[in-house]
Amino acid sequence: MTTPANFNGLKPAIDPNDAVMLLIDQQSGLFQLVADMPMPELRARAAALAKMATLANIPVITTASVPQGPNGPVIPEIAENAPHAQYVARRGEINAWDNPDFVAAVKATGRKTLIIAGTITSVCMAFPAIAAVADGYKVFAVVDASGTYSKMAQELTLARIVQAGVVPMDTAAVASELQQTWNRADAMEWAGVYTKVFPAYQLLIESYSKAREIEQTHETLDSQKAA
Repeated sequence: MTTPANFNGLKPAIDPNDAVMLLIDQQSGLFQLVADMPMPELRARAAALAKMATLANIPVITTASVPQGPNGPVIPEIAENAPHAQYVARRGEINAWDNPDFVAAVKATGRKTLIIAGTITSVCMAFPAIAAVADGYKVFAVVDASGTYSKMAQELTLARIVQAGVVPMDTAAVASELQQTWNRADAMEWAGVYTKVFPAYQLLIESYSKAREIEQTHETLDSQKAA
């Protein structure tokens, strides 16, 4: 039996004005161990999270596990899509939440809702997510932007984090919850985010744009004839 997340009466949704994006150990070396999803899809979703944080004005905090070793550096897509991201170096701690500088950076935002993605899922994402819940944070774990070495490891981790009070989500759901409405000036930039999650969505955008172009051309010709 799983234990539902306890948000102390708070709405069980992401408030962009209270959220912090934590992208943990999204490193090129660790990505080579991922077997529960195609690695290019994982990279694209991590990049999408970084971009949506930029669009929603959400602080981004990144960290890496021994980046000078085989785990490798943080993938460049993070900084490319979230140039405001703050990097916190660790001193060997496996659980990022065991690093006082990392926790201090989160507390400094003054926000209490955490959106977490990390590779490896069962360690780099799960450990800080569970620890943050214990410290009173509302935590959403982005499962399809967190890769691990087997489907079994992913399923066991999901069971564990849910019992601890973490809410699992997928990247597209996070985007929709942060975007809130298509009636906004940056709507097309959000559409671009979805193309990272669903590459086929780019085809929908192209077909719609072409249809609108043809429609507008016909409208122009009709108005000219009428004149």
